[in-house]
Amino acid sequence: MEQLTQSLKDGKMQLLEVPFPALSSGQVLVRNHYSIISAGTEGKTVKDARLGYLGKARARKEEVKKVIQSAKTIGIMETYRLVMNKLESPSALGYSCAGEIIAIANDVTDFKIGDYVACGGAGAVHAEVVAIPINLCVKVDKSVALSEAGFATIAAIAMQGVRQADLRLGENCVVIGLGLVGQLTLQLLKASGVNTLGVDIDQNQVSLANKLGNLAFTRNTEQLEEIINQFSNGFGVDSVIITAATSSLDPIDFAGLICRRKGKVVVVGAVPTGFARKSYYMKELDLRMSCSYGPGRYDVEYEEQGIDYPLAYVRWTENRNMQAYVELLKSKKINIADLITHTFDFKNAQDAYQLILEKKEPFVGIVLKYDVSKSLKKNIELKTNISASTNTKVGMIGAGSFGQNFLLPALKNKTKLVGVATARPHNAKNVAEKFGFNYSTGNATEVLNDKSINTIFIATRHDSHAEYVLSALQNAKNVFVEKPLCLKIEELEQIRVAYQNAKVQLMVGFNRRFAPNTNEVLKVINTNIPSSINYRINAGTISPEHWIHNREIGGGRIIGELCHFIDYCAFIANSTIKSVSAVSLKSANNLHDTVAVILEFENGSIANISYYSNGNKSVNKEFIEIYNGGVIVQIDDFKDLKIHGKSLKNISSSQDKGHKLEVIQFIDCIENGNPAPISFESIYNTTLATFMVIDSMMNNGKRQEINNFQ
Repeated sequence: MEQLTQSLKDGKMQLLEVPFPALSSGQVLVRNHYSIISAGTEGKTVKDARLGYLGKARARKEEVKKVIQSAKTIGIMETYRLVMNKLESPSALGYSCAGEIIAIANDVTDFKIGDYVACGGAGAVHAEVVAIPINLCVKVDKSVALSEAGFATIAAIAMQGVRQADLRLGENCVVIGLGLVGQLTLQLLKASGVNTLGVDIDQNQVSLANKLGNLAFTRNTEQLEEIINQFSNGFGVDSVIITAATSSLDPIDFAGLICRRKGKVVVVGAVPTGFARKSYYMKELDLRMSCSYGPGRYDVEYEEQGIDYPLAYVRWTENRNMQAYVELLKSKKINIADLITHTFDFKNAQDAYQLILEKKEPFVGIVLKYDVSKSLKKNIELKTNISASTNTKVGMIGAGSFGQNFLLPALKNKTKLVGVATARPHNAKNVAEKFGFNYSTGNATEVLNDKSINTIFIATRHDSHAEYVLSALQNAKNVFVEKPLCLKIEELEQIRVAYQNAKVQLMVGFNRRFAPNTNEVLKVINTNIPSSINYRINAGTISPEHWIHNREIGGGRIIGELCHFIDYCAFIANSTIKSVSAVSLKSANNLHDTVAVILEFENGSIANISYYSNGNKSVNKEFIEIYNGGVIVQIDDFKDLKIHGKSLKNISSSQDKGHKLEVIQFIDCIENGNPAPISFESIYNTTLATFMVIDSMMNNGKRQEINNFQ
């Protein structure tokens, strides 16, 4: 199948032949008939991508700050490599489409193959086939034109703005900004019995609004304020909805000027809010922000896991907003046909964006039409010239930025890369071409079942690790999985049984024990005597809404990251963990991501792990002190090493946390039949201890014994 992508490096757009997207739990696979270009949002994205590096820096100041911080931490050259990998990777475009369901996940019951649906969100891209979570798609009656239903996501944005305005029958409203969202807003208001008036700086947009039966004026109309005053019977309007996109303060200031006392100003578009205080203060205006499609937006549980909000408590979610729009189309209470100013065949999609950028003619609704009669390929096979002078034939599941930046560079020249599976089709194709895989797919099962593959690398989100590890082991394949191994103790036991039966190698990406600093430590400490270890992690804050905090998806930061530091302490102690005690800092959001942990080891070693999310980025992330037989070793962020013994020894280098060496040693053990770099007993012990950290926290720091299997 084909997907429209652009390069963030130079803005180059192309139709890529890519595999079908992965069909995950709670999703449907949709063959697009139409997709909609959001001229404002996507036009800016394309324009920014075509800027030079300096222009990109000006447009994305927050990203520049992150790059600078990265350069300070890992070095200029490594940061440059990471940035270029990001810029050179193709990115998807689009977020609103409509088509026919061609496949459903096993747990989906409300949809069936053959249903017509309108779709939204990050998955609703410009591609021949898309994978959509159930809360981001709605059924469309066969009497409704799919070209019009495809606007459902954009219409939901307009509808949420209307709901935020909270207008009653017979009240009045001014809409500032008559692009696509503004035109839809006028129609929605009119359909609900609200008196409307539109304002825009473009005469073409005003004329279109007039054509559709709406009262509208250009911003420079003489005595516009008096016209609006008469429109509102001298009181000022009940509400103003701003759907414009501009850096000017005029929309927000003008809204304050024309609104009545105690009225509402709703910001839907991208406008600054540094308004003149007088009107808002004197009139006690209510300034409201409208969040995209409505309640549920940016909520992982709602959008990705399909957990709906009860209708009695949240009447209008983003999904119900989309449904309401489709019902308005069915009942012909709104007119979308006249908003569609251009329709392009999907193969000519680049021409549509050129129209937006050049602005040679007026446009509002721009539709891409797909050829649904053509046959589509699910997977992409590539011709590679890489020699197979290795016994390690690799399949990769998940290849995001971590996999591309840390795992694949180490694998590329030491193994035969056979198949790569990722959820995002354009990413799968790009990774396959860049690193030399034989084929790319969106279906991980195909990689797992491929008999030519003997080793699986897993770099997906945490909730899928156990499933893929078990499947790989059951298919008698060696496994390298990024941490954590799994999210639940039941999964750990299943993996233990599968590993013991499979007689293959299993490795978890506990990379820090392979760092050059660690090698220097082993030269000066005596691992045959007990050690005392302090490990402080300035982990930083992660938004409570981030997927890592979702126990079912990310497992939380203890399982998701603390396992790294537990493994490192066990490695330095050269012993098995026998007990765990942990307490966490109480917080309003109850995240338990600031925690103090005490580990006791069988050989008498002890370790304190202090994992803090409430610190400051000005301090390096990791600091380790090891006390052993009269020697003290200090590691600062795996860059600077101090050894305090008979004399002081300082070793400084660029940051290296051991990612490359761990992969090399894992491949070497497969090639040469050596034991795995990390024993399964050690992996099991670390993973079990991580679960016990949570148990101890939940029991007020009670000491938890670790019962390892024999």
